[in-house]
Amino acid sequence: MSQSIIELTNVNIYQSETLILSDVNVSIDKGEFVYLVGKTGTGKSSLLKTLYGDLQLTDGNGYVVGHNLRELTWKTIPFLRRNLGVVFQDFQLLTDRNVNENLRFVLQATGWKDESLIKDRIADVLDKVNLGTKGFKMPFELSGGEQQRIDIARSLLNSPKLILADEPTGNLDPETSDEVMKLLFHICKDFETTIVMATHDYNMIEKFPARTLKTEGGKVWDNASVATLV
Repeated sequence: MSQSIIELTNVNIYQSETLILSDVNVSIDKGEFVYLVGKTGTGKSSLLKTLYGDLQLTDGNGYVVGHNLRELTWKTIPFLRRNLGVVFQDFQLLTDRNVNENLRFVLQATGWKDESLIKDRIADVLDKVNLGTKGFKMPFELSGGEQQRIDIARSLLNSPKLILADEPTGNLDPETSDEVMKLLFHICKDFETTIVMATHDYNMIEKFPARTLKTEGGKVWDNASVATLV
C-alpha cells in the first residue's frame, strides 16, 4: 500500500498578496522520484518554500510527511524540517569548518547531544555518499561534485522521508552531474526516500527519466512530457 509523503488539495500559493499558483492538486508517495520544472518566475521556488514551511499555506489543504501545512507555527516548523532534507545548488557549507564539523553543526542544531551517536551518524552518511575519508577536509579542499555530495550527506542526517533538491546539478559539469543523479536515485530506491528535484536541465530528465511536474501559467501540471517542457 502506498504511503503519501506530499498531499496538496485545492491549494493556492501566494507571495505576499500575489497569487502565484492556483488550484494545486499533487500527491507524491513514499519512495517516488519527481522532477519539478518550469521557467524562472513560474512558481517552482514558491512551491518548494511552501513544502518546507517557508511560505504559509492559507488556501486549500496540504500535508508533508504527516504535518498539516495550514497549522504550522514558528514552534512546529522545526519538527517538519527534521523530517526533510534540503539540497541546494550552491552547497551552503560553512567555509570555516571541516566536513565533520559542518555535519555536527546540523545534528546539534536539531537536538542531537550524545557525541558517540553524532560521530556514528556522521560516519554513516559520509559512507552513503562514498566520502568516508573526507571528514577532515575543508570545503575549499573538495571538488564541486564532492561538495554537492557533502550537501546530500547533510540532507540525510536525520533520516528524512523527503528530500527537496533545488537545482542540485546546476553548478556541476555533465560527468559530475551524472554521478550526483545516480546517487540521488540510489538514495530514493534503496532507502525509499521521496525526492522532489527542481531542475532546468532537460537533458538530465531524458537521461534519468521520472515523473515530472511543471509550473506554467499559474498552475502545476502533472506528468508533463519532456517534449513539452521547453
